[in-house]
Amino acid sequence: MKLLHSFYERPALNVASDLLGKVLVRKWRGHNLSGIIVETEAYCGPKDRASHAFDGRRTRRTETMYGMGGTAYVYFVYGMYNQFNVVTNVPDIPHAILIRALAPFEGLEWMRRRRQGQPDPNLTNGPGKLCIALGIDRQLDRADLLADRVWIEDGERIPARQVVSGPRIGIDYAEEWIDKPWRFWLKRNSFVSRKR
Repeated sequence: MKLLHSFYERPALNVASDLLGKVLVRKWRGHNLSGIIVETEAYCGPKDRASHAFDGRRTRRTETMYGMGGTAYVYFVYGMYNQFNVVTNVPDIPHAILIRALAPFEGLEWMRRRRQGQPDPNLTNGPGKLCIALGIDRQLDRADLLADRVWIEDGERIPARQVVSGPRIGIDYAEEWIDKPWRFWLKRNSFVSRKR
């Protein structure tokens, strides 16, 4: 069952850990490619120096963040990777959650083809990797997560004792916001990304 907009219409910090154990599904060429969400990062709007919307920044790219909770925010980084995010909160409050890692669930053979030569634990253990494996690109930016191209389904409820939090990754520019424990992951899960 797809998560409803009401699930997303909350602050990113409330949603980020609740997404753990849910299932991200991408409909690709008639096949469902999916994975269980095992790692997320919250980005909390204009006050958060690590957020694309810091200081109220509004550009063509960031405008998606100002939309309705339950919208996909997909952007391109490092000239080679797409990143899949979930917009949360209500319109004009730009919160988003980066999906950092998945445990493959459906369509494993297709993921292996899309990530040729990679062992299974490396198929989806990073935000760029999971986008390649699931065929997620900028065409999905602003997609409604209750429609039929990409969505998130309810999954297993994760006990709080299995959730770990710590600093987000790759935000050295964010000054005092670097150490905020706004990255959430499943304890001892082999698909969680590795910090460089």
